Amino acid sequence: MIRRLWSIIKKEFRQIRRDKRVLSILTLVPAFLLFLNGYALNFDVTHIRLAVVDLEKSVRSREFLNAFVTSGYFDVVDVLPSAEEATTLLDDAEIRAALVIPGDFSANLLSGRTVDVQVLVDGVDANAATTVIGYVQAVTLQYSRGILLSALSKIGRQNYIPINYEARIWYNPELKSVKFLVPGLIGFILTITCVIATALSIVREKERNTIEQIVVSPVHAMEFIVGKLVPYALIALIAAVIVIFAAYVLFGVEVKGSFLNLFVATLLFVIAALGIGLFISTISESQQVAFQVAALASMLPTLILSGFIFPIRSMPLFLQIFSNITPAKYYLVILRGIILKGVGLAAYWEQMVYLVLFSLVVLGVSILRFRKTIG
Repeated sequence: MIRRLWSIIKKEFRQIRRDKRVLSILTLVPAFLLFLNGYALNFDVTHIRLAVVDLEKSVRSREFLNAFVTSGYFDVVDVLPSAEEATTLLDDAEIRAALVIPGDFSANLLSGRTVDVQVLVDGVDANAATTVIGYVQAVTLQYSRGILLSALSKIGRQNYIPINYEARIWYNPELKSVKFLVPGLIGFILTITCVIATALSIVREKERNTIEQIVVSPVHAMEFIVGKLVPYALIALIAAVIVIFAAYVLFGVEVKGSFLNLFVATLLFVIAALGIGLFISTISESQQVAFQVAALASMLPTLILSGFIFPIRSMPLFLQIFSNITPAKYYLVILRGIILKGVGLAAYWEQMVYLVLFSLVVLGVSILRFRKTIG
């Protein structure tokens, strides 16, 4: 059996070496996709285009505006004479927010009255609009606190804060969305490359009419499937190393946990993804059909149902249940636990068990399907 298995493995390695497209899909494409998506897919809201309508144009109004500029969140792109012109820019998506400072800004401040400042925000992107409003509130509260401290010091009183809190952010203290997205991108990219690469393997034998030689040979179905799996698994592991190294170099995402656990989890996930591709290859009659099915079966579930971008707990119950068929869902839990949190096996052993079970089931179905195909 070892001899027959080794023959299949050598044959598959030769085919991969001759087919430059498959080799590039497994090695170069993952790093390129990480580079492309890592920079393009970003939830951080920065450099907010802000227009200002300063109806007073006083020293105090300019100080208030300067608080927005120095915060680092806003870029003042235009100073307008009226709020109507700011509305026009919002309609044309030229700006994301507009700050309207009233003409009695200084007078109300000096008299101790509350100043009503209007902020117009483009709410088409609800998440971005919420972030913009949070930035505006933070800048305004900081400026107001400075005025309050100045007023208290003039009458000889000290600042008093009834409740003071100290926030400590673990795992991602800079609150960079890229550190949350990169582990998801690793799982997403490995899924696509592994499924598509192996989805073309068996159906290629059918199109080249070499499957008859396999049928009449003493090679069993299990040996054939495992022999097809091993070369792609080794190359996919090399690709995983390249992607993780690229994530460290490009985005500063370093592995805080055990490299051994990361290797085992990645190996299990790669086997699961390759098993999906092999199953698709057994049910397809052409490489074109296999590629289309593989792209659909790998991209959509991993993108939508794995927790890569959309939180699973926010989904309807039936989608939460349906997401259990996606191995990337469990792999992402392991990745984020090892890479970002540095936790041990006790935190994700259940996900490991699921990946083992999923791999066994999908490989078993692939073997049965291949036996039916050649039978």
